[in-house]
Amino acid sequence: MKAYRLLTGEDSSAFCHKVTEALAKGWELHGDPAHAFDPVAGKMRCAQAVVKDVEGDYDPGMKLGEL
Repeated sequence: MKAYRLLTGEDSSAFCHKVTEALAKGWELHGDPAHAFDPVAGKMRCAQAVVKDVEGDYDPGMKLGEL
């Protein structure tokens, strides 16, 4: 099964570490990153999709961050 996650966060080193941690755990980048300005918070927001092949069948209760 292919698992999918969309990592999001403020444009900061913390977001880069979140993506790097996912890559270190075997997730792969899926598509280009996205970013947009949040006018309410006055900050840039980022998103990066990642995918990972995992054993087993899909279960809506699975904790994707723990795969």
